[in-house]
Amino acid sequence: MHRTRKAAPSIRVARLVSCALLATATALVGCERGSSEGADETTTGSSGCPAVQDRAQRAVAGAERGDIPWGGPTSGPEAVSGKTLVYVAQTMTNPGVAGAAKGVREAARAIGWTVRVIDGGGTPAGIQAAMSEAVALRPSGIVIGGFEPDSTASQAARANAQGIPLIGWHAVPDPGPSRQPDLFTNVTTRVQDVARISAQWIISDSGGRAGVVVITDASIPFARNKSDLIRKELVRCGGVDVLSVQNIPIPDASSRTPREIASLLSRFQDRWTHSVAINDLYFADAAPAFRAAGEKGSGPPFNIGAGDGDPSAFQRINSRQYQAATVPEPLSLQGWQIVDEFNRAFSGRPASGYIAPVHVATAGNSEGVGTWDPTGYREAYRKIWGK
Repeated sequence: MHRTRKAAPSIRVARLVSCALLATATALVGCERGSSEGADETTTGSSGCPAVQDRAQRAVAGAERGDIPWGGPTSGPEAVSGKTLVYVAQTMTNPGVAGAAKGVREAARAIGWTVRVIDGGGTPAGIQAAMSEAVALRPSGIVIGGFEPDSTASQAARANAQGIPLIGWHAVPDPGPSRQPDLFTNVTTRVQDVARISAQWIISDSGGRAGVVVITDASIPFARNKSDLIRKELVRCGGVDVLSVQNIPIPDASSRTPREIASLLSRFQDRWTHSVAINDLYFADAAPAFRAAGEKGSGPPFNIGAGDGDPSAFQRINSRQYQAATVPEPLSLQGWQIVDEFNRAFSGRPASGYIAPVHVATAGNSEGVGTWDPTGYREAYRKIWGK
């Protein structure tokens, strides 16, 4: 486990003085705590949050274990032959979407199927066109890769009418089968778990005193829900200030993130100690702005990605270059799980019900690693399929 970093004394003094002045001026006790898009926020913060911090430290210590064994299915139907899948991607510039697609391709080769990936380009029109093309191809199954099926309701309805099973990857908030929209299953970690452990890492890492910027993409309901949950968990700690919630659409991240980071650095200065983003890619785009402002790669601010964990995130973490941690999705495993779930659908069997556990990767437990997955999943699935 990495060493605990605490906010600088100047930050703590500034917070105490701010609250004292506000209390004197308004005859109120403490400062208001909460979050709003782009708004400065303060908190009582004088005593931190010992009980919340203790729970956070214990949760993070468990999640930082890197040797999590396979806990998924060990039995199921043998491989059905001759199937074709289409993976409709929200955008292949999203490392999570691309990583899951890579896992699907790898698993399809192992089971003997073919896969085609269609990139929606991150726009509603592009995703709808990609989904229309997927249905027109009449594949055996379609993957909803990182977008809400309701955004392509007519195309999904046509697929359902043609008996083409749909499986989501981060398509709806909860893992497992869905009736509305009609998905055989949705493959994802529990967003509540990812949000909670991301916030707990900040609380633990900061010693219960942090000034936090949250970065999200409010155009994606799954991402917006995740950032809302992160904020709610952060404000459980009285010593945490949620300074700002920044809405930066993923397709615009490369152009907007550097400008937003520069503005935030000017605005909050040393009050900003930690950041959490719904996707690691924001920190790749933030690095030039941090570097131009003379910020050290090792922080502060100390940055954690609440999801995905693409190889470049591990590189930044291991080299201590503007990212300290990530909560990586087991992307390769999830690709294999998607293929296994389709095999169950084709065989008339129910979904497996497997949900991968959360993991926190830091420089202390991810040296030389470019991804994270529980051990033994490939062997388990090959055995199930008779491959």
